[in-house]
Amino acid sequence: MWVCPRCGRRFANPNQSHACGPLDLAHHFEGRSDAVRAAYATFLSLLEENGPVTVLPEKTRIAFQVRMSFAQLTLRRRWVVGHLVLARRVDDPVFTKVETFSPRNHLHAFRLDGPDEVERLRPWTPEAYAVGRQDRLLP
Repeated sequence: MWVCPRCGRRFANPNQSHACGPLDLAHHFEGRSDAVRAAYATFLSLLEENGPVTVLPEKTRIAFQVRMSFAQLTLRRRWVVGHLVLARRVDDPVFTKVETFSPRNHLHAFRLDGPDEVERLRPWTPEAYAVGRQDRLLP
């Protein structure tokens, strides 16, 4: 793991592009509804069922990392948008968009209007967590 000497963030690849800064989680929750706060907490709990997760507050989003970032949320006032990174393309109505970046790197975007919708993502969080661990690189 490479650690940025300026901000201390850890990355799977050296000199990875990012925005350094003293970013905190609190500013993401300012002016957000209780449903948005609960959706975040429920989503984080679901991810943590797979193992430890590092929460990385950034300027406009909250990333979730093991060795690499495998999920993210952007909190809006009344809903949440985010994505999971999967090693394969999955076509399911829960995903609003799927973008392919490489044969084993597919971004699956979603929208959550409250914590009760997080459960729809359960089938794919173990696979996303494995992408974050970079299991395909392990011997």
